[in-house]
Amino acid sequence: MTSRFRHVALIGKYQASGARAQADARDGVMETIGTFLESQGCKVFVERSTCEEEDAGAPAHARYEALSVEEIGQRCDLGLVVGGDGTMLGIGRQLASYGIPLIGINRGRLGFITDIPLDNYQATLIPMLAGEYEEDHRSLMHAQVMRDGACVFDALAMNDVVVNRGATSGMVELRVSVGSHFVANQRADGLIIATPTGSTAYALSAGGPLLHPAVPGWVLVPIAPHTLSNRPVLLPDADEIVIELVGGRDASANFDMQSLASLAIGDRVVVRRSDFRVRFLHPRGWSYFDTLRKKLHWNEGGS
Repeated sequence: MTSRFRHVALIGKYQASGARAQADARDGVMETIGTFLESQGCKVFVERSTCEEEDAGAPAHARYEALSVEEIGQRCDLGLVVGGDGTMLGIGRQLASYGIPLIGINRGRLGFITDIPLDNYQATLIPMLAGEYEEDHRSLMHAQVMRDGACVFDALAMNDVVVNRGATSGMVELRVSVGSHFVANQRADGLIIATPTGSTAYALSAGGPLLHPAVPGWVLVPIAPHTLSNRPVLLPDADEIVIELVGGRDASANFDMQSLASLAIGDRVVVRRSDFRVRFLHPRGWSYFDTLRKKLHWNEGGS
């Protein structure tokens, strides 16, 4: 088969995990994958930060032109991400505005969105590169922290936006509005707004429901609420959500892995649906329910 993708960016995470970086370099994972892509007729590039850490050793990187994220968006027609879900979250946010599809080879633990096992990637990728795949679009949140009428933090999030109490402080009090409607003042350890992608992350551990990726909604999940009748709420993603910090010390806001270390009383976290979505490609026959069964160890009986 001949690849329908001519320019492929190989994206890893050497710089953020020293031990794994050294192991990847020794066993030649990135070099092997790059060579395989070339055998399929692809011109291979590497994402620049993937090869910044020279002491990790990665001789394959010298063979390929290194591109910035912006250059990948302009010059490549596929991103092949080697790592865990955190690696995919980071690059997915950055490349969403370019509309480039992403394929994930799992080198992490869970692999909800990097779903191709490393030990079987070649057999899986050959038909995908030839155009045999399922396409899956994931929504993004655009979040801003407003203070005294000015924006002090601006970020995209694929998983969730979280407002948390301080490590040594008591509960926070949060005023929550959805659209033009006041919802409630909530006293809790914090509050999570999660996309369908993020519904399998922190929101799940806090008691939230799983949302299918095709659902155009968000889930609002309180963390250890003072009032037990404060339950998770499913909301349409067309509505703007505003969380205002009314009381509590040392509260913080987190947007996937991006953090604002401290919120002040009166700060408003404003969350809207982004104009951009992330495009994932999966093997033909892929099903979200298959992923849930495998990753959450559900009973796999039946046909």
